[in-house]
Amino acid sequence: MSKRLQVLLDEAELQEIRRVARAQKMTISEWVRTTLRRASSNEPSGDVRKKIEVVRAAVRHSYPTGDIDQMIAEIEHGYGGGDRP
Repeated sequence: MSKRLQVLLDEAELQEIRRVARAQKMTISEWVRTTLRRASSNEPSGDVRKKIEVVRAAVRHSYPTGDIDQMIAEIEHGYGGGDRP
């Protein structure tokens, strides 16, 4: 079910939105809906505190690290892709 949203703009803002929408060959309503959807999808989802805690927990661990070329060589060797160590 569609709902109506009323937004009050001053004349200059409305003219700018009208100009941008026209340049994109869209109605003002279509441009506003598209812009709001895009802005909404760029917002982080989920609990930010939970994400931060997960990152903090991960950095408390010691993971294997090394030279990237050596690591790739070892992976390729494990797949039978070369004679390198």
